[in-house]
Amino acid sequence: MFKTLRNYSSVLLLILGILTGAGLGMIFKERAAVLKPLGDIFLNLLFTAVVPLVFFSISSAIASKNDTRRLARIMGWMLFFFILTGVFAAVIMTTIVHIFPPFVGAPMSFPGGVAQQTQSTGAAIVSAFTVTDFSELLSKKHMLALIVFSLLVGYTASQCGEKAQPLVRFLAAGHEVMSRVIGVIMLYAPIGLGAYFAYIIGTFGPQLMGSYVRVVQIYYPTALLYFAIAFSIYVFWAGGRRGLKIFWGAIPQTALTALATGSSVATIPVNLAAAKKIGMPEDIREFVIPIGASMHLEGSCLAAIVKIAFLFGVFQMPFTGMEVWVTAGVIAVLCGTVISGIPSGGTLGELLIVTLYGFPIEALPLITMIGTIVDPPATMLNAVGDNVTGMLVTRKLQGPNWVP
Repeated sequence: MFKTLRNYSSVLLLILGILTGAGLGMIFKERAAVLKPLGDIFLNLLFTAVVPLVFFSISSAIASKNDTRRLARIMGWMLFFFILTGVFAAVIMTTIVHIFPPFVGAPMSFPGGVAQQTQSTGAAIVSAFTVTDFSELLSKKHMLALIVFSLLVGYTASQCGEKAQPLVRFLAAGHEVMSRVIGVIMLYAPIGLGAYFAYIIGTFGPQLMGSYVRVVQIYYPTALLYFAIAFSIYVFWAGGRRGLKIFWGAIPQTALTALATGSSVATIPVNLAAAKKIGMPEDIREFVIPIGASMHLEGSCLAAIVKIAFLFGVFQMPFTGMEVWVTAGVIAVLCGTVISGIPSGGTLGELLIVTLYGFPIEALPLITMIGTIVDPPATMLNAVGDNVTGMLVTRKLQGPNWVP
């Protein structure tokens, strides 16, 4: 009990700070806006750190991997299943939030509103994934271009062998430092987000709280059904009835560890032990599960759709139409494959949602609360999904009769 409370101490403090801020907002109403600068400080620090964090985390992860033939096949199938399961999760949640919108309330307005997109589709794609000058990569407005550049740097560093080892060590050190920087900034999160919620609740009223209850009612049952049904379907295809039986016998400890720690990274040792018990080959489990802890987040894909639909409701934008749904699905998959396994890494996905849609900066705290609310079941799906993906990769590389 005490160990679980200690593992969730940061989450509990964050919730306490937000609830305290919400209470101050309801008590002092518009006068609570005096606390907004405390929230601005937190958001400014976060936005300042996000660019170097993304660069170092992605480039160092790619640069440190050896490029063998089997490893390339493992990586190819791993990425395929990462994306496939992420798309499936996004489709499921898109259907659910279309039927049960997570936000129902009066319109809300912020200074500047939502930035309007005036580019053509082709130009928007080009500007999203590339920039015309290196200095533009240093802006949070070009996050996808930064990700592409980071992948290129990491890949080419891994191909240069011994000559690039100083750079590889530099990238790894940079990742370690920036992860700790984010950790330090997040120590201020209960105050910063609490202050912002005091401002938001004081200005816009308690209507948001009812929407957060709706988020719980939507996300938790969906996550549990996905855990039981979708994972069973994947595992049955990967290993048949025998694989299904072994999987459900081995995976409960992984699921409980993920729920208790709130961290896919912390669950890696238990997940590796479960994969070994299932009979997954060593090279597959040692590659897929650690990388999956950073790059495969099905629970986060589900959460991303809820966050997007929530903000669409806040800003009175219709969450309907194939173009809207496809765009949301792409963003959800990006959130579920880009977020790294660092403290409060889900914030990167939230930054991606806010910046790509052109929502004002005030939208970030609104969906940060959603990320906090759904974190336990989302982490469970993320961690267990890595094991499931390892079984799917094994099925493709070893054939249908690999289960011992």
